[in-house]
Amino acid sequence: MNFMTFREIRSTFLDFFKARGHEVVRSSSLIPRDDPSLLFTNAGMVQFKGLYLGTETRSYTRAATSQKCVRAGGKHNDLENVGYTGRHHTFFEMLGNFSFGDYFKVEAIHWAWELLTKVYGLPADKLWASVYKDDDEAFEIWEKHIGIPAERIVRLGEKDNFWAMGDTGPCGPCSEVLIDQGPAVGCGRPDCSPHCDCDRHLEIWNLVFTQFDRSADGTLTPLPKPNIDTGMGLERISAVVQGVTSNYDTDLFKDLIRGIENIAEKKYGEHPKQDVSFRVISDHARATAFLIGDGVLPSNEGRGYVLRRIIRRAIRFGQVLGMKEAFLHRIAGHVIDLMGGDYPDLAASRSFIEGIVLNEEKRFADTLHFGMKLLMDSVNDVKERKQEVIPGSVAFKLYDTYGLSLDIVQDVAREEGLRVDVPGYDEAMSRQRTLSQESWKGSGEEEIPEVYQRLSGQGLASTFVGYDSLVSDSKVLAVLKGGKEVPSAGPGEEIEVVLDRTPFYGEAGGQVGDTGWLTGNGARMQVTRTVKLMEAFIVHRGVVEQGAFSTGDRVEARVNEEERKATALNHTATHLLHAVLRELLGPHVKQAGSLVSPQRFRFDFSHFAQVDAETLQEVEQQVNRIIRDNLPLTISVLPREEAMKTGAMAIFEERYGDRVRLVKVGEGVSMELCGGTHTHRTGDVGLFKIVSESAVGANVRRIEALTGKAALEYVQRQELEFKEAAGLLKTSPEQLRERIDKLLKEQKQKDREIETLKSKLLSLRSEDLLSGVREIQGAKVLVREVQADSPKDLRDFADRIKEKLDSGIIVLGARKNDKAMLLCMVTKDLVSRFKAGDIISRLSEMLGGKGGGRPDMAQGGGPRPELLGQALESVEKIISR
Repeated sequence: MNFMTFREIRSTFLDFFKARGHEVVRSSSLIPRDDPSLLFTNAGMVQFKGLYLGTETRSYTRAATSQKCVRAGGKHNDLENVGYTGRHHTFFEMLGNFSFGDYFKVEAIHWAWELLTKVYGLPADKLWASVYKDDDEAFEIWEKHIGIPAERIVRLGEKDNFWAMGDTGPCGPCSEVLIDQGPAVGCGRPDCSPHCDCDRHLEIWNLVFTQFDRSADGTLTPLPKPNIDTGMGLERISAVVQGVTSNYDTDLFKDLIRGIENIAEKKYGEHPKQDVSFRVISDHARATAFLIGDGVLPSNEGRGYVLRRIIRRAIRFGQVLGMKEAFLHRIAGHVIDLMGGDYPDLAASRSFIEGIVLNEEKRFADTLHFGMKLLMDSVNDVKERKQEVIPGSVAFKLYDTYGLSLDIVQDVAREEGLRVDVPGYDEAMSRQRTLSQESWKGSGEEEIPEVYQRLSGQGLASTFVGYDSLVSDSKVLAVLKGGKEVPSAGPGEEIEVVLDRTPFYGEAGGQVGDTGWLTGNGARMQVTRTVKLMEAFIVHRGVVEQGAFSTGDRVEARVNEEERKATALNHTATHLLHAVLRELLGPHVKQAGSLVSPQRFRFDFSHFAQVDAETLQEVEQQVNRIIRDNLPLTISVLPREEAMKTGAMAIFEERYGDRVRLVKVGEGVSMELCGGTHTHRTGDVGLFKIVSESAVGANVRRIEALTGKAALEYVQRQELEFKEAAGLLKTSPEQLRERIDKLLKEQKQKDREIETLKSKLLSLRSEDLLSGVREIQGAKVLVREVQADSPKDLRDFADRIKEKLDSGIIVLGARKNDKAMLLCMVTKDLVSRFKAGDIISRLSEMLGGKGGGRPDMAQGGGPRPELLGQALESVEKIISR
């Protein structure tokens, strides 16, 4: 058989199942949609979860996908194994075919066998099958229908061959196809078999037969319509088809490894220990590029923390290869070169991805250097003591101070033949805070109440008509109170209402939901918030003001027109701002979040430094120029793939279906996929005013702005305050800056004069004070209460006295508000006998406070100024002792 590239292997799979009636569904995002339980999309079935649970319906009952997946962090975590084997990855593609109550075991097994042997050309005599121990049906299909000898069909237990979505719910047995790669790949034991953990019998394809519903007591009830869910890693099948035993020897990785070789000036395959670094970097560069491309940014929690761990682990292994300069952004660029044709979103985000990675590399460079030095010192210390464990406290300090994650410490320990005290690390971590999977509370999305899942399963849904109208005649599909469906609700009750059609925009894509009213049959409810749940429902939340709302009622749904229009101004302005920021700051700028409300909007975007005042002013001018140009907005609905080919921007926080709205401003000004509400022309925005620019995180900036009436009111308030300030300074607004400059200069001159006078006064007072010097234990001692406003004044006072005293001990005290201040100075010739810190510590205790410092100078005090005189009287006794 001719050599097949990974791209041909992928397309062959999808074409094979398309020819057998399957809908080819594009990969969903690595950020799971409507699933707060998952950190990342980790399997092909994730986007079809609603179909398996019966809470969603689609136009097809058969599907095939090549799904982007990440397994790093959370329950499914391969991070620590990546690099040390030829088959583990953080990022991979999962090829899968799915049946939703359509075909079952016979077809799934037959098609798997046909594709592997007839299409991919794998040798039938090298293929094995595993089945669940009680699944006689699958065993018989493999033996009687396919013809695999019984001795090559293995029965395995629940741990290996039974799949469940959770403790209860859909579940069923699995059957895996394995290939015998020969004794040269395995462990070498004569009893080596599919039960062995070595790579000789390699799992290629997992077929899941979801045929039961498990109840809380463990009872398995057959589902009326069983499902099929299969998964085969593209990387693994590519290695098998291309005749290599490591995924890293396939064309998915060769170009990436070649790029690493060119930077490191080292060759892959020369040294086993060195090869680990090549594998880690090539894998992690893929995960990094795809995660950032899907909107995950490095941070210290949740998904962002997992990404940061992946990036930093790659950088550490780069140092092992001798790469001291930033390199990972270049390898991420190779990933985009290789995969951008398959994933246009990735190619469109090139500068954004490379910029984020480069910035993260720069941030970590210095801390990695110092952290690795401390880690190697600890390794050497452990070895010198003939021990084998790096203390958990050390591992935690490396994380807490230098950002070295536990993964990196474990990698180094592994290389040095040591272990890490993980329980000790966890204990230290729990005392401060828990990160990554321990702190993970889900995706941060609102949990979908079970009642809405049930309503969806009944085929109910809301239709949004608010793009064209702000009023609709609607039917009440459901009334809910306290998370439960109720037949009706009356005055004063806080409820949720679902309508068959509604003009209310449900909170999505950063735009807040509409407010307004539901009325009908003498009933009235003020809608205070509208949210979108499960894509199917637009939920109206509020309190019944009069009458009652019941399921089946006809009502008038009316949106608050003024607020909707104000929100539209702000939403259109975010598109203009986005376009101008990309033009002025560069194509790495990408929207990273937003809040669009009637009153204001905030816009988060990727950028690596503060935007200076001059640039912000230019941004403001350009956005207002586009507003004055009064350009038309054209909105069209297109198939998603067609829309992406136009070069339109896709925003992270948006969720796109098969058909999308393309919002275009003028010709070449802005094109974005957006489901929000907008103005008809840019001139409707009226005025755009930036209020603030700030940092949200290491790689994200935030602009807050106003438009229309709110912007005008803001400018007018600023102008009024400006005039009032000028009035207070008895000048005109035009001369205010000059007046303030003059006042500041006068103030500085007066401050200098005051300091000069204070210095002269201190000099005179210090001479007066010298008359009070006594001799104690052969040392001159001056103890005085003086007037001082701050510890600095006390120090200045003492310095003046010290200049004249030559040798001695000075103790000064002062009262300020409800506190007492103390200072002690000891000249250098006396510090061997008297310590300023000791004296101040004793005196401060008498005042109910604390103090200390150097042997020659110390400061302190306390909250009991009424005892200051008594404390100063005790100085002679303290010195005498």
